[in-house]
Amino acid sequence: MEATISRVSKGEIPLKKDGWQFNWRQLYKIEGAEIYKLSTNENPKIIEGVLMITIFNGEMVFMNNVEIAPHNYGSKGIYKEVAGCLIAYACLESFERGKKGYTGFLSFDSKTQLIKLYQDKYGAKIAMGNKMYFDPLAGKALLKKYLNIDSKY
Repeated sequence: MEATISRVSKGEIPLKKDGWQFNWRQLYKIEGAEIYKLSTNENPKIIEGVLMITIFNGEMVFMNNVEIAPHNYGSKGIYKEVAGCLIAYACLESFERGKKGYTGFLSFDSKTQLIKLYQDKYGAKIAMGNKMYFDPLAGKALLKKYLNIDSKY
């Protein structure tokens, strides 16, 4: 699948009434929020997944939310790699925009039931409780696997 990840415009925000779990309209209004969408090049108007990141102190990338489109849920889902692509993109942002000791580190809070998935499938590590992160090594692996970027980092 050829796809593009780009910033979401206000008119493209996915809605809860269409089966999305997060209230993206509300998240879009948060100061400092950067919301990205993944769409296939074949159907650019259909959003396959959404990612929200924020930058703390101008140097640390935080993944606030990641969600795949309802039509990609479970075994009947159309595209299986959407979450991985969006997480890899957040890791790319951490290499590009992270500063000092944060370069290549992506932090996030996980729902308890997803901790093992983030560890096993994506290589995330637990910082404390449900606070997790991707280190540069895990980020590079995700860039290669999901974005076909053989890291320059």
